[in-house]
Amino acid sequence: MLVPLHSMAGETVGELDLREDVFGVQPNLSVMHQAVLRQQANARLGTHAVKNRALVSGGGKKPYKQKGTGRARQGSIRAPQYKGGGVVFGPQVRSYAQKMNRKMRRLALMSALSSKLSDQQMTFVDKLAFDGVKTRAMADVLKQLKIDSNVLIILPGADEFVERSAANLPFVKTIQATCLSVRDLLMYDYVVVLAESVDVIYKTYAAAA
Repeated sequence: MLVPLHSMAGETVGELDLREDVFGVQPNLSVMHQAVLRQQANARLGTHAVKNRALVSGGGKKPYKQKGTGRARQGSIRAPQYKGGGVVFGPQVRSYAQKMNRKMRRLALMSALSSKLSDQQMTFVDKLAFDGVKTRAMADVLKQLKIDSNVLIILPGADEFVERSAANLPFVKTIQATCLSVRDLLMYDYVVVLAESVDVIYKTYAAAA
């Protein structure tokens, strides 16, 4: 599957041959949805907690005798009906993590990549390099590529100059190819992929050809 390869100036400098099993699969919407929910659930800290009657202080003594007072029997002033008592069925520390097997995770990612490409929301660039932190230069590159909406730039590896050049631009995010997620791909309107990133994607996520 051949796609045009662009330069930083927005010119077409060649073609890139993409694998059908990565960029040309039929998108599976249900698996993509499950992958996004899993990522959002795994991001939850789950540190919320309240004190039940076993955790609140005080209440070690029976407040009054069992019989003869005319009142309901009580065993502790830290029972839930008392002020300062424990909370019944309140939230406790827990993990919201969800599991998803590797085959489904791979399918979800391939579906997201294929969906972006088929919707013409993905551009391939031969290289992206600056000799310093240059936000204006990064903005000019996106302008030359005719990208005027929020964009995700997939890098083959860490690049301080490129990452910092994009950091001050609103609605622009850089991410390394080894850290791709379905949520990031779907959250941004446009995706810019460096040519070297394609090989990293194959090596990291795709099954052996």
